[in-house]
Amino acid sequence: MSRRILISGASVAGNTAAWALARAGHDVTLVEQAPDFRDGGQNIDVRDVGRDVLRRMGLEQAALDQGTGEEGTAWIDADGEAVAEIRTDDVEGDGPTAEMEILRGDLARLLFDAARERVTCRFGDRIEALADDGTGVDVRFESGTSERYDLVVVAEGVGSATREMVFPGENDPRWMDMTLAYFTIARTPDDDRLWRWYHTTEGRSISLRPDRHGTTRAMLGIQKPPEGEQDWPVERQKQYLHERFADAGWQAQRVLEGMDTTGDFYFDVLRQVRMSRWHAGRVVLTGDAAWCVTPLGGIGATLAVTGAWVLAGELARNAEPTAAFAAYETAMRKMVDQAQGVPKIAPRLMNPHSRLGVHLLHGVLALATRPPVRSLTARLSNRSLAAPDIGRYD
Repeated sequence: MSRRILISGASVAGNTAAWALARAGHDVTLVEQAPDFRDGGQNIDVRDVGRDVLRRMGLEQAALDQGTGEEGTAWIDADGEAVAEIRTDDVEGDGPTAEMEILRGDLARLLFDAARERVTCRFGDRIEALADDGTGVDVRFESGTSERYDLVVVAEGVGSATREMVFPGENDPRWMDMTLAYFTIARTPDDDRLWRWYHTTEGRSISLRPDRHGTTRAMLGIQKPPEGEQDWPVERQKQYLHERFADAGWQAQRVLEGMDTTGDFYFDVLRQVRMSRWHAGRVVLTGDAAWCVTPLGGIGATLAVTGAWVLAGELARNAEPTAAFAAYETAMRKMVDQAQGVPKIAPRLMNPHSRLGVHLLHGVLALATRPPVRSLTARLSNRSLAAPDIGRYD
């Protein structure tokens, strides 16, 4: 049965859903509030069942070919010397650096390019209002136009405005006491192919990661309770980071200078999206809008492609949308619950506030990355989750 379906959000989850639903014969429209496709973004990885989805889409090798080329992870001191290191060729399978390391924008672009010939795209627009009468959904867009759809898929981000229209007050976020800023800076000759991660006092961290575009992806992190910083204007956020990292050491000055001129600054206070349900009538959530696990979970992209694949599969298996959405929730819930099980103490342990704490962290990491135990460390960083059987949707 062909349906007219609107998907809001042209990132990893939305583009995967668009491809899978269009392949199944549905009339799909993809709406994205950004005026153009958003390239760029930071390093993400796709593991296990997520790679299986990409394989079934015929995109696994293309994603590997567009990888960042990251060769491992090094935790460093203020002099830039590695105190612990684990390389991809030191362990079997995926460790902190997975085999499929790719930029968010590169993966989203790969998925979008695969779907775009079968999908109607509306960039520079967004959903302003929805009315679900049980037989369809009337959607009014910010541009002033209105359309009617059989179903609406919300594949927006952690702060999804459409989710709040449909599920007002139902998101009970779990704040992870971690503030992060991501952006791209110019590459320098001493930037290697490792993810270099530096920790200093007051819960601060700086990391630099390679990409395949001749630039470097920077991250600034602060372990602290939330104070609404995610809602500040960008200039205030940048000034705050200047104040907090002025005396951080290592390459803080270079990173702050690069931040001032970057074209892709992203700032957020990490929180998980906790929803008791992911659908209401003919509207369904997927990706971060449904279950954001934050970068601390290390599995966001895998969940995004898996959830979108399962959603499309259940719509193919069930004539009634409500039955399809319920089956989708049943299939994905256990995997999501496990992925969101990161202890709140983890950011504090990994981001010490004192010099003694940083010294102890370095000692633990040095021990964990020694040859006799680093394979175990790699396995611990690559958690096995209760993934759904995606083969049933072939």
